[in-house]
Amino acid sequence: MNNNSFFLIVGVLTFALMGCSTAPGNDEVSKLNNPVVESNRRHSSMAKPLRQSPVPSFNLVYSSWKGTPYRLGGSSKRGIDCSAFVQVGYSSVFNQRLPRTTGEQARLGEWIPLAQATEGDLVFFKTGRTMRHVGIYLGNSEFLHASTSQGVVISRLDNPYWRRTFWQARRLHTQ
Repeated sequence: MNNNSFFLIVGVLTFALMGCSTAPGNDEVSKLNNPVVESNRRHSSMAKPLRQSPVPSFNLVYSSWKGTPYRLGGSSKRGIDCSAFVQVGYSSVFNQRLPRTTGEQARLGEWIPLAQATEGDLVFFKTGRTMRHVGIYLGNSEFLHASTSQGVVISRLDNPYWRRTFWQARRLHTQ
């Protein structure tokens, strides 16, 4: 391994361990002493533009969680329930914390007619005498949720089951 490779590896590892942070006021010093920056400066004509992170969206949330199994009380990729999944979605897209349970979430924001629902509104269902279910409306009669039988999926509100159990739609005031 030559010196340039060694410094490049050390620089990358240092960057990864620091989590992209530098001490206040030390930006120029760290650039001068960083072999990765120095290497990039020498090869700037060949450098590729940095790839920007995608804008958070419910489609990205779905892509990341698709197929994750349902688990009552779960909140991880090993298993998640409907209210925890709604928490994850709102945290990812709106950087907004929601209460943990469906019952608490059903009291947030304001009631809206389903016909006026737009992407990001919450849709609630009465799936049993005391059981409630929640999902995130996507538009076009589709909603994203953690299904007890299929895990994280997109379902249609005009499906006979969901149409029959639909309870309410609520619009939250996002920050």
